[in-house]
Amino acid sequence: MSAPLWLLPALPLAGGAVLLLTGHRADRAAPTAGAVLAVATCALATVAARAGADATAPFLPGLPARLSVDGLSAPLAVTVAAVAALVLLAGRAGLGPSGSPARFTGLMLIFTGAMLTTVTAATLPVLLTGWEVMGATSWALIGHGWRDREATGAATTAFLTTRGCDLGLYVAAGAGLAGGAASLALDDLARTDEPWRSVTAAGVILAALGKSAQLPFSFWLSGAMRGPAPVSALLHSATMVAAGAYLLLRTGPLLAATGWGAELTAWAGAATALVLGLVAVAQRDLKQLLAASTCAQLGFMVLAAGAGATTGGTLQLLAHAAAKSLLFLLSGAWLSAYGTRLLPGLAGAARLPRALGPLFTTGALCLAGLPPLALWAAKDVLLAAALTRDPWLYATGLAGAALAAVYSTKALWYVWRPAPPPATAPPARPALLAPLTLLALACAALTPLALPPLRTALERTLDSGGRPAPHLGEAALSGGLALAAAAWAWSRGGPRLDLPAPFTDWLGLERAARALVVRPVLAAARLAAAFDTRVLERATDTVAHGALALARSTDRLAERGLADGVNALAAAVRRAGTGARRPQTGQLHQYLAQAVAAFTALAVVFVLVR
Repeated sequence: MSAPLWLLPALPLAGGAVLLLTGHRADRAAPTAGAVLAVATCALATVAARAGADATAPFLPGLPARLSVDGLSAPLAVTVAAVAALVLLAGRAGLGPSGSPARFTGLMLIFTGAMLTTVTAATLPVLLTGWEVMGATSWALIGHGWRDREATGAATTAFLTTRGCDLGLYVAAGAGLAGGAASLALDDLARTDEPWRSVTAAGVILAALGKSAQLPFSFWLSGAMRGPAPVSALLHSATMVAAGAYLLLRTGPLLAATGWGAELTAWAGAATALVLGLVAVAQRDLKQLLAASTCAQLGFMVLAAGAGATTGGTLQLLAHAAAKSLLFLLSGAWLSAYGTRLLPGLAGAARLPRALGPLFTTGALCLAGLPPLALWAAKDVLLAAALTRDPWLYATGLAGAALAAVYSTKALWYVWRPAPPPATAPPARPALLAPLTLLALACAALTPLALPPLRTALERTLDSGGRPAPHLGEAALSGGLALAAAAWAWSRGGPRLDLPAPFTDWLGLERAARALVVRPVLAAARLAAAFDTRVLERATDTVAHGALALARSTDRLAERGLADGVNALAAAVRRAGTGARRPQTGQLHQYLAQAVAAFTALAVVFVLVR
């Protein structure tokens, strides 16, 4: 059963490449073709997940390429393919960008194929391949409207930030080889020798935190909102930002084996869930609120990876993918209709058309973690594991879960508040409502009972060590806070949640990154350029002028002197030859004179020798 597994990432990758190469000639057929390929990929993912396939192929000497679908990657592969199919169907219904549909659809398919490669990779080189392709296509998708300078700038910021963190995976690969993991299988990284095991863990954590926009790298996700609505729906839900959390869940044994990696990961996730939850509460822009909530919700997955709650983190990832893709698609529909992303300008948006209001409400309540929706169950499981590790870690995660109810309620209050009917409203197109309804049903039905592959593992987590894990406190608190916040908002005429300016501006993380990283690097580059121009260039010119002067001196002293010597020798030889030809006249007296001279010379030599 390895053929469906190889075909799973190959189908969207090949289809996307064909659309890109075809270009504008495929613009008319691209949305439909992309949706068909995405649905076919979803079917393949389901087949591969049910079969639990494993496939191996030669790649490099000692480093085979392996894909595997197991208890962790199987539900993730199905989720990625399903969300991609629904997002592309929504894009085909009118939410996609108006320009270059073939390029857009091709990039979305390649993006999906890269994420499927990352999810099913069993070795680090294969994972790195999907990881890199995903980063490159995310840059092209966020900056799809390349005439918009802000969009291209945001795409570059996202690419450079994640690319800088991605270097950690290369460090991890080198450390893994040095530590004895010859095949670089992900399951073997925990068995490497120290200190290489710690170096490997540090590289994995750095890459994962950057990809999942965790503190202090969260700022790049704010700018990524410049991309089209389907890009945000796919990027924020089941693909790029989820890849880092998935990698941490996959390498949980490595984090636990280091003794410090699990603790660092858990606290990084808890801190992000709390701080970015406050950032989300402070936002007045709907897409920025959803983006900050993505960082916060992914923080729970990172917390789960550090706390060893793989089941809770996986369930959190699945439920968040359904909720966030639904909310981003709806925000894109409202943005195109009302021309604003500000919450006050979207007052009453949930009332026209009426079908969109309940859908948005379902996604927001799922995001808030209200029982019996899936994020409630997921947070219960992972927070129970956090409580067994550290009560303060549990308290931090619990506060972040409470904030999820607050910012979800804030969004609901604005879109449902009474307001004059808008001049325009998004049309209730059946082609658009179909994928949105399916996502809403996933939010409502995605509970532990609806996930048979995870049910046994979930029960094992709840009954770990023979003791029932506490898990209802978070849900009760979140539900109570959500209802209290809603009642307070309606009674006071609106949610007055005035937080300090740093929270509104994402804690100034981007400015801090520019001040602490970008400017010093650029200053060092300018100094290097100035050193190159003023010192190295002048030194090179000086050496060159000295070499020319030496060459001229050599020409005068050596080459000209040598030439004069050769000329003098040639003249002497010429004269000797002329003298040698003189006796050859044919006159007898000349020969006699020469004989006399020769005998005389011999006689003198003979006398002197004796």
